[in-house]
Amino acid sequence: MMKLPENHDQRYVLSNEVHARPPEPLEGAVKLSCIALTTNWPYADADREIVAAITRRYGATPPGPGVKHYSVDLKDFRLIWERHTEFTRYTFIVNAKQGAAPFSATAIEAAPADWVASLPGELIVATHAALVPASDDTPLSHGELSAQHFSGNALIGAAIAGGAATCVTDFRLHADGFSRFLVLNRSMTSWHAGRIVQRLLEIETYRIMALLALPVAQNLAPELTSWESELSGVVTEMTASGADDEARLLDRLTALQAAIEKSHTETQFRFGAAAAYYALVQRRILELREDRLSDMQMFSEFTERRLAPAMDTCQSASRRQAALSERVDRAAQLLSAKVDKALQIQNRQILESMNKRAELQLRLQQTVEGLSVAAVTYYIVGVVGYFAGGLAGIGIHIDPKFAMGLAAPLALALAIAGVWHTRHQLEKREKAQAPEP
Repeated sequence: MMKLPENHDQRYVLSNEVHARPPEPLEGAVKLSCIALTTNWPYADADREIVAAITRRYGATPPGPGVKHYSVDLKDFRLIWERHTEFTRYTFIVNAKQGAAPFSATAIEAAPADWVASLPGELIVATHAALVPASDDTPLSHGELSAQHFSGNALIGAAIAGGAATCVTDFRLHADGFSRFLVLNRSMTSWHAGRIVQRLLEIETYRIMALLALPVAQNLAPELTSWESELSGVVTEMTASGADDEARLLDRLTALQAAIEKSHTETQFRFGAAAAYYALVQRRILELREDRLSDMQMFSEFTERRLAPAMDTCQSASRRQAALSERVDRAAQLLSAKVDKALQIQNRQILESMNKRAELQLRLQQTVEGLSVAAVTYYIVGVVGYFAGGLAGIGIHIDPKFAMGLAAPLALALAIAGVWHTRHQLEKREKAQAPEP
């Protein structure tokens, strides 16, 4: 056998993904009960352990580590366990007795009651499905089916799979807390029937999971209105605000933006998940290949009229939230630009003031330098006069005024040279300390 390169660590997982959650073949009259519990992973592997516990009770093989889909025949009933991102689903399957009512002695009643009660999570979906072989005397009218199996409620249904079966439901919770699907099988094979029932259970599960976003959108609407009003007020004040108000308005915008971003972070997953679940509902309904029954609304029509508006509400809230975030961001940028402009004007005024001060300092410095030259010259000439007067004491007679007159130009030149040298040294030091451009 040829030796192949080393496998990618996800190769077998990805290859088997297309075979995940296969349908169960359903032969003859079958009853199913499906419950889904929201988990969001606080239970870690508690759901797998509880499935392992029921298999040990019946002497069956438990699911292995890392398994997310598991099907087992426990003699009294068949159990299908599925772990999804947000929920865990358990499906119970039993064969129906001849002539038994479709929704009496339901499949979940075959499972141990204590075990069912211990399932981790919060119940979000509960539905019964009954697969019944159709015969010539099977009632198909809206009134008969509704009266016998759906408490007289209005029904939604269609001929599906090219007329191979008929499916009806009322999408309502009955006295036991379960919704109901009735499938009348005309010519479906066992695997085909399993796929159709699986699609129906997925429609109900994904429909409810999609609707989890509706309360979020409804609760978000008043907050969005309040934030829009706050933004409008800030923008109105911005047009007439002065420099003293801009910092306060910027603080309000920052607080508003933080609140919106927090809300967006908390809701974006829910809205995104709702869109994904809604797409799955539409896809599963399309796979049913519906044909109209004369007196019933089809699944596609029901979801379009009831579920679609709810999803539009969620999408509208999501778009409104995103648009509001962008508007707040633009307002903050405009206000920041206005604050920056005010700061630039203020800085320019400060620089102009500093330039004027520098000019005054330069003039003062020049005045001081002139006075310094005069003072130094005066003192030097005075010293020369005293020195000439002192020479008379040793017999050297020099007129002090004459000596002072001769010394005055030289003293003036020395004073000017000293001031120039000092200024030159200071300028040289400043150039040496100045940073390079």
